[in-house]
Amino acid sequence: MLPVLAVLAAAVLFGTTGTTQALGPDGTTPLGVGAVRVAVGGVALALVAAAAGARGRARGPAGSPRLTGRAALLMALAGTCLFSYQPLFFLGTSINGVAVGTVIALGSSPVLAGTLEWALTRRSPGGLWLTATALATAGVAVLAFGGQTEASTSPLGVAASVGAGASFAVFTVSQRRLLDGGWRPLTIMGAAGAVAAVLAVALLLTQDASWLGEPRGMAVALWLGLGTTTLAYAAFTWGLQAVQAATAATLTLAEPLTATVLGIAVLGERLAPLGAAGLVVLASGLALIAWGARRPRNVRQETR
Repeated sequence: MLPVLAVLAAAVLFGTTGTTQALGPDGTTPLGVGAVRVAVGGVALALVAAAAGARGRARGPAGSPRLTGRAALLMALAGTCLFSYQPLFFLGTSINGVAVGTVIALGSSPVLAGTLEWALTRRSPGGLWLTATALATAGVAVLAFGGQTEASTSPLGVAASVGAGASFAVFTVSQRRLLDGGWRPLTIMGAAGAVAAVLAVALLLTQDASWLGEPRGMAVALWLGLGTTTLAYAAFTWGLQAVQAATAATLTLAEPLTATVLGIAVLGERLAPLGAAGLVVLASGLALIAWGARRPRNVRQETR
């Protein structure tokens, strides 16, 4: 059950990102905020992984798998997706609002992750996953398109959010494949974080980062980097050891719940009565998938 709770905790942390960006100082942009988040969080993940690796070597042979071309490609792919998710996510929320942008991004991710994992492993995620994901996705749809009294669904914003969902799906499946190959969670996240940080710094050089000089801007950068990236992704990857990629992607639909509550309570976004029904349906799907994943299983054997 702890791996499930770790993934859910990561989802709650993810759910604070849109509201945090909205509370940032004037001058912030989706690309700038996304780049700062990954630069800070990616460097921190790489440093934590390096420290853990050094400690492991000091204690004796680590027994890590040999770095093959396939493993290197998966780590690079995970890092690239970790990077690309950020600007796409923030672009979607800046155009369509925190609640709608987050819901579309996270609503598309489980279906894409489940389909991709199914195609790679030739194993169906299972009837319970299909039922829970359909239920949660239905709640997402109601919440996104019927839950706000002043809903705005710009095609550009929707495309950006779906792109973010696809990035997270590929990121999740890539990590799951590396874990199946015997790689340690921190090693995977350290490598992905380093790749993402390099890409983020390159993007940040093209953005106006003057807002980082303000106390509120620095607070936003530190929370997004250390809280919603370093801590959240470490918890997510650790939980992924005992949770299938499709199941983990569905569990992260706890993020729209968090984002919606924060959007209403903190940002004053309005939720129509139909939105309450969407939240209940979404929560029911999450409860079902969490119940089904409550028992530890040997995921490696199942996915090979």
